[in-house]
Amino acid sequence: MLRYQLTHPTILAALASAGHGSRVLVSDGHYPHTTGAHPAAERVYLNLAPDRMLVTEVLAALADAVPFEAATVMTPPPEQPEPEVFAEFRAALPGLPLDGLDRHAFYDAARGRDTALVIATGDRRTYANLLLTLGVRAD
Repeated sequence: MLRYQLTHPTILAALASAGHGSRVLVSDGHYPHTTGAHPAAERVYLNLAPDRMLVTEVLAALADAVPFEAATVMTPPPEQPEPEVFAEFRAALPGLPLDGLDRHAFYDAARGRDTALVIATGDRRTYANLLLTLGVRAD
């Protein structure tokens, strides 16, 4: 029996086949899911309706199940304030700094061959995209 909250079979299979250094993209509803990630990445579409699921809800389930060693966000242009969702990301990933990339650099990173899983959400918040790098368990 699983000891964590994540039960989605495709996500569990993708995480099990990925390893240390593999990346997981959890993206908002604005993200180009087809072209904005590596073509070999497993894709899971949880964008049933606007704001279903939220990136932060998916992050909570993932963080309960697997360790992360890095987190990268898509940053807005310098003249725009930091998106409020970044504070929620920090709260869900205590002690893990958020690295920032501009939109095009973020797309390039997500298209990398290390991206093993893309989870599309219906989150309507702009810049609610998170590229997570899997770490190793401490125990």
